Amino acid sequence: MTNWERLVWNQRDALLAGLHVTVEVCMIAFALAIVGGMLLCLVRMYVRPLRPVAIVLIEFFRATPILVQLLWVAYAWPGLFGWPDSFFAAAWTALALQSSGYLAETFRGGIEAIPKGQREAAYAVGMSPPLVFARVVLPQVALSSAPSIVNQFTVIVKSSTLVSVITVQDLMFQSQKIVNIWYEPIEILTATAVIYIVVIFLVSVAGKSLADMLRRRYGIAAA
Repeated sequence: MTNWERLVWNQRDALLAGLHVTVEVCMIAFALAIVGGMLLCLVRMYVRPLRPVAIVLIEFFRATPILVQLLWVAYAWPGLFGWPDSFFAAAWTALALQSSGYLAETFRGGIEAIPKGQREAAYAVGMSPPLVFARVVLPQVALSSAPSIVNQFTVIVKSSTLVSVITVQDLMFQSQKIVNIWYEPIEILTATAVIYIVVIFLVSVAGKSLADMLRRRYGIAAA
């Protein structure tokens, strides 16, 4: 029996279970980051009384290392707010907070890049501001920001390797557990790296394909 068979193939159930947790954490964090990023962006741009608050939050989320945010949410928040009640929830919360800061600036750049005349033309034909945002602004922001959004998802995947620090049993946690049992890190850590590379590659390809499809559908040339 080779080391690859003993350390990787025979441990595939543990690795797949860890990968499943990684995917769950990343998907939840990404969805919340998009919502949170858009809310922060809109507050910063259109809600003048709360603009300083939004700016502080955006800069705080962007400037704080993800490890610090993970530990802060996992160990400080329960005492301060009574939540989260699990390390799993703390993991996706911290990842979502950091990415929401970056996505807020991505969305703001996309909105500011839209010519003012488009919105004025929409208002001229009787469209309300919410309808203008939903039908004129938002689709263009989504298309122009697609590469940055996909890139942020890959950042979440890579940052998720740190959630094992707070005992979330993700792929990295399972990998380290196997290493600590056998004390032969080369094969298992190499296999783990390959899995992450494949996941990030698939995310990048899927994101680019989706963006190109939407650009063709709505008549916007691919960048």
